[in-house]
Amino acid sequence: MPLLMKSAIFGSARRFAFVLPFVFGSLAAHAQQAPTTIIRLSPEDRERGLNGVQKNFFFTTGLQGKPSDYQSAGFFGQKLRPYLAGNEEALDNLNRYRRQKWLFLAERLTFVSAVGLYSQQVLAKTEYQQYHNNTQKVAVGVAAASLLSNIFISRHTNEHIQRAIEAHNAGLPAARTGMLQQLRPSALGLSASQTGQPLLALRWNLR
Repeated sequence: MPLLMKSAIFGSARRFAFVLPFVFGSLAAHAQQAPTTIIRLSPEDRERGLNGVQKNFFFTTGLQGKPSDYQSAGFFGQKLRPYLAGNEEALDNLNRYRRQKWLFLAERLTFVSAVGLYSQQVLAKTEYQQYHNNTQKVAVGVAAASLLSNIFISRHTNEHIQRAIEAHNAGLPAARTGMLQQLRPSALGLSASQTGQPLLALRWNLR
């Protein structure tokens, strides 16, 4: 092979060996600039499943997870929103959680109003108490429908905020760049083929 062609190949390989670690380094540095806050729910909140109780979730961003580290996420999960900023999947799930909580409040208000109307009708007559007039029948029907709707409203409500946190944690640099770190070569160098042509040598540590 002419000397000029060998020099060109050697120069290209050397430039490639210089650019490759720069590319990997730039990707890793870009990932490190992203937020790295891991959110963890309290142990009992992690266990909430279908039809779980409708009360505030408690979370922490600390590493120790001591009881004093946990803070309330708020009735609508509003205190979690700043931590989820920039993650569309996490915010979509948090918005679903907020929607379900509004529906839950509307259902509770409807039920209480129906019970109040029934009680008012019981005492409407001063000379006697009544329990089965038409207004009371409507109130009982509304209260029953409200209780039935509560089952469907509450069934998946807690899962939405759990999925929001899972989506946030899955989107952190450690999760996004795990494969990149595995693909990053552990060593770069140059070697020669049997014909004397310079070759770029890459080495990976297999775990």
